[in-house]
Amino acid sequence: QVQLVESGGGLVQPGGSLRLSCAASGISRSMFRLYAVGWYRQPPGKQRELVAVITAGDRTNYADSVKGRFTISRDNSKNTVYLQMNSLKPEDTAVYYCNWKSEVWGQGTLVTVSS
Repeated sequence: QVQLVESGGGLVQPGGSLRLSCAASGISRSMFRLYAVGWYRQPPGKQRELVAVITAGDRTNYADSVKGRFTISRDNSKNTVYLQMNSLKPEDTAVYYCNWKSEVWGQGTLVTVSS
């Protein structure tokens, strides 16, 4: 059974940085690399939204709200996808989830941007 575990969330001041990790287990590296992985977030009281996605071919796409500030990357040798978040704003506060193959979700990690 494929499982995703997010980590790296926490409390950060506006303008700060965090790096989130999404580690997959229960799946071979050769299978993991075949599918896209997305980072989503759900702000308090709002719907879940797509933040960034990276394809099997390492093509990336970002929500307009995070372009130029967030970077998604993957290390297929570790079955892990990262989200580097810079210049964080209070409106980035949310639970961040990763998703593999549009099927498997992690449990989420909370990011709070506040002074």
